[in-house]
Order: sequence, then C-alpha cells, then structure tokens
Amino acid sequence: MRIEFVQADRANPPAEGAIATAIIDGGKLSEGAQDLDKATSGALARAVAAGRFKGAKGASLELVAPAGRESARITLLGVGDGQWNGESAETFGASAYASTKTSGATTLTLLLPGVSGEEGARAAFGATLASYRFDKYRTTEKADKKPSVETVKVAVDDPAAAEAAWGDLKALADAIFFSRDLVSEPPNVLYPESYAQRIKALESMGLEVEILGEAEMAKLGMGSLLGVGQGSIRDSQLVVIQWKGGGDAQPIAFVGKGVTFDTGGISIKPADGMEDMKWDMGGSAAVAGLMHVIAGRKAKANVVGILGLVENMPDGNAQRPGDVVTSMSGQTIEIINTDAEGRLVLADALWYCQDRFKPKFMVDLATLTGAIIISLGNDVSGLFSNNDELSENLLAASKATGEQLWRMPLPPAYEKQIDSMIADVKNTGGRAGGSITAGLFLQRFVNKVPWAHLDIAGTAWKKPSSEPTIPDGATGFGVRLLNQMVADKYEG
Repeated sequence: MRIEFVQADRANPPAEGAIATAIIDGGKLSEGAQDLDKATSGALARAVAAGRFKGAKGASLELVAPAGRESARITLLGVGDGQWNGESAETFGASAYASTKTSGATTLTLLLPGVSGEEGARAAFGATLASYRFDKYRTTEKADKKPSVETVKVAVDDPAAAEAAWGDLKALADAIFFSRDLVSEPPNVLYPESYAQRIKALESMGLEVEILGEAEMAKLGMGSLLGVGQGSIRDSQLVVIQWKGGGDAQPIAFVGKGVTFDTGGISIKPADGMEDMKWDMGGSAAVAGLMHVIAGRKAKANVVGILGLVENMPDGNAQRPGDVVTSMSGQTIEIINTDAEGRLVLADALWYCQDRFKPKFMVDLATLTGAIIISLGNDVSGLFSNNDELSENLLAASKATGEQLWRMPLPPAYEKQIDSMIADVKNTGGRAGGSITAGLFLQRFVNKVPWAHLDIAGTAWKKPSSEPTIPDGATGFGVRLLNQMVADKYEG
C-alpha cells in the first residue's frame, strides 16, 4: 500500500474515492469535516443530527455519494474529545482503513487539516499497521473479499513535516510486518534452517549475521538447547545478528525463543489448538523485527540479537522426562516436562550472549508459559527482571507505545520449586506460580548481567483482535516496544 502526504485544500476537499474525517464528541465537526460539510451542502451536519452518532470515540457513520461529492464515500469517525496526539491519530488512521478496505475504493484520503505533520504521519502509520494481511497461501479468495485500497493520502497543513516524520515510522512498520510474517508462516515452511536463511538475507540492510549449526553448538556445550531439538529431523540453529552503529559503546542485547513448532515433545500437547504452536517462535520474531528496524533507521547504537531456533518433536530420539542435560554454563538440568522447552533454549542462548558479548544488559522475549495468560490475559505481557533501571526503561517504553507490560516478582523463596534431587535444577516447578518459576530458572543463566525477561505468550498472537492496528493473528508484539526503549535510552 502506498502512502502519500498532500496539502490539505480547505476550499476544495477531495471529491472522489474514500474520505475519512473526524467528528468530535457531541457531534462537533472537525476542521476537515467542516470543509466537507460546505462542499456537500451540509450533508455531514444533517447526517450527524439525524441519528445517534455523535462522535463518541470508536463510533463511525458512512455517507455514500452525498450531493456535491457523488463519486465519494465519506466515513465520519468519532474521536472523542478531539485532542489529537500520536495514539489518537494512529487509531483514526487504522479505523479509517478498516472501514473502507473492501469498499471498492482504491484511494483513501485521511482529511486532517489542523493536525500536525507528526500526527499526520502517525495516522499513516496506523492505517499501514491495519492493512497487514498474510494472504500468500490464499488462491481461491473472491475479488470482493480482497482489500481494494491501494493508496492512502494524508491531507495535512504541513505535508513536508509529515513526510519527514514518516521515515522512521515506515522503517518500524516494515519491521513489524517482517515479524508478523515470520509468526504467520506455517511450520513446514518456516523451520530452523529456513528461518535462519531469512535472517541471513537481512545482511543487505547492513546487519552482520552468523549461523551456528548443531556441531558448533555441541562444541560450545549447548546441551540444553540441543536437547529440545533432538527429536526433530530439522537441525537446530543459533542465529547471531549484530548492528554496529554505536562506535565503541558497550552493546545491548536481545535474545528470542524460536521454537518453530512445539508439539510438547514426549510430554505431548492436546490436539485441539496445536496448530497454533507455529507461533511459539514469537519471541525470536520480535528480536528479528527489532534488528530489522534498528538497521532500517540506522540506529546510533551497538545492538546484538540472538535467536535460538529449534523444533520440538516426539520421535524415537526425542528428549524424555527424566533426562539430565548439561547447559553451556555447566549447570545440569533435570527434564521434568519436555513441554517446558523454551527455557531450555534460552538458558544456552542467554549464557552464550553474556559470555561472548559482555552486554550492558540482556532482554529475552518468549512465548514461555500459559501461566502468564492466566495471570495477565491477552493484552499484557509479564516483565521479570533483576534490575530496576532496566525495568523502568521497559515500562516507560511500554507506556509510550501501548504495548503493555506488568512487572512480576521473582521471590527467592520460590527457587525451591525448581530444586532437583539429582541435578542442579529442574526445568519446571509445577503449576503454582508457573511463570515466576520459569523466570527464576532463566535468572540462573544470566550471570551478573542486568537482565529482563518478557513473557509474551498472551500477546504474540490474537484471535480475535480488538485493536484497530492489529488484524487477527500475529501481532509483532515487542518490536515497537524495544525500538522505543533503544531510541529513548540507549542511542548515543
């Protein structure tokens, strides 16, 4: 979809295609709506007066072929109190796209005179995010079901300012789409080796990408990660991504769980819903998306991304409950449940990261536990950390982007739940406090590095989604959040 920023013509608003404008709570016409109202001989004001639509936030009303604009369809969108900011502009753009995407119109104009250039760019960003669609495998879909909008024009008073603000937002949208695509791919297409090659292709953006195979990981002693994938015919991979934009600055690091399909292994999952386990690599997709936007906007920081990529399958060579594996750290792990596999992948990936790169901090992301969904639902991710400053920076970015986090405790008393009778630690501590004991397990593999763990099991995939900028399915959660934190706190 193409984005264009154009000068808002107060005397001659658009006459064709789909047009979206704002109505303020109480039925008050925005500046753009006033212009359209004059051009349609008062059709907008009459429509508002004739019904219950009064501009409440999230409400909408459509006018098709009004007098003076017979070639247009106009969508009136309620914006509440009319106080424009980045969030309200994004919601406006996303709602406008959603209301017209299959209308038959090929052009959608967001009529926003009086709105700043930056807010105009955010409206374009909202429309772009709402346009995401993973349809590469649809071959029989009827034409009238497909989106018709090809171009979104944003009409503002200062299109040059909007264009300037759009550059970084476009890089972010591209990265979120990249992340969503990875999560949406079927597991017979996206498996560790093919996934690693998709990341390798990002070298064209200026990233450095290394891929470690099973022999290299075995030489490093990564028995924890390798044990998860030993039941699969697909070789496990560790992907190391570097962006060197910060001179001699100490790097910051992000680590992602990438279980490209999770059957649960020998501790096999129920059949119902197992197809969704293709998105158990959502944490790694968030890290990949972050590295994509870091390179796309040429961030002034040194950033490391590490993806632990495995497939958890139950063949005759699969890891068993009762096995003991030795991690790269030297700690031994008793396997209690082979479906508690993500923490085993992260244990070696985190240790490798801190050992090799000596980062300022590490943040890992993982669709780790069903327990976090019970605790926080599907709109909030759990934050676990050994460092208050890092936690505060993540929470500030969460507030700025709307990707919600809630800090969870790591009480030392719960450590006893993962004590093993025969090894240094066991990989699950039972149902009680399941997301907490998972965090405590990971904490054993970060050494003394400031670290945060984001459990995104509830937020990586939404079906259905209630957010206008997130269509059903993969969300790309974490890309925007982490990019915001890097930009705000860690760029020189």
